[in-house]
Amino acid sequence: MTDDDVRYELKTVRVIRGVEAGSIAKWQRSGWELVSQEPGTLRTALSFRRPKSKFPWISVAAAGGVLALVAIAVGVGTAVEGGDDGDVPASTRRVGETTAVASEPPPTSPGPTPSTSDLPDANMELTVANSEELAALLAVGDYCDESIERFANRYTGRTIAFDGSIANMATRADYDTRYDILLGAGDDGAKTGLGPAFRFEDVNVLELNLIGANMPDRVGVGDKFRFIVEVDEFDSDSCIFVVEPVSTEGR
Repeated sequence: MTDDDVRYELKTVRVIRGVEAGSIAKWQRSGWELVSQEPGTLRTALSFRRPKSKFPWISVAAAGGVLALVAIAVGVGTAVEGGDDGDVPASTRRVGETTAVASEPPPTSPGPTPSTSDLPDANMELTVANSEELAALLAVGDYCDESIERFANRYTGRTIAFDGSIANMATRADYDTRYDILLGAGDDGAKTGLGPAFRFEDVNVLELNLIGANMPDRVGVGDKFRFIVEVDEFDSDSCIFVVEPVSTEGR
């Protein structure tokens, strides 16, 4: 078979510039092949493809024939065992009818739905000192790691605090004073290698709620802060952990 005979399904993912490698690795692990990447002002468009699975028509047809024979056999058996029509339920009187109702098991209780209040210390701000989960999150080596999404789902709406720095900062759409800001754990700015790629979306500088004495004259890439943020969601397509600013303290 030549490449011309292969049919592909296509996918395009847009990610913040600077985190392309993690997203590419994630999709390649799922069997997608990177075709191209087109950088924009803020985001890079990653195009992937993978061969479409061929539908096993012959196997399905054979299985369908077997199922048809089984259905006929069951219908005939029901007719023979039933005897007089008067003793047979209406749903099984004709050979091959499929309207008979099977007995169903009693519904099971889904159990209580987890909520924020069920978590330990639900009203406490999470830090590396009081949360082993947060400490592990900030030390993860792959910012597409599945543990990040689990953390985001578990702690949606909770407040976390960590020392970090600005890894990327770009204006939002056509605005001059609104930004998408990429944060990293630690002090390495654009070279951050550990922890999730946190992001503030569509914020101005005032919305960062800057506090403390050690504030830079202008906020930019590489600046170090103590971030207190509210957990929003993890975008598994772009491998971005979206958070909301609570306070941003210079350090």
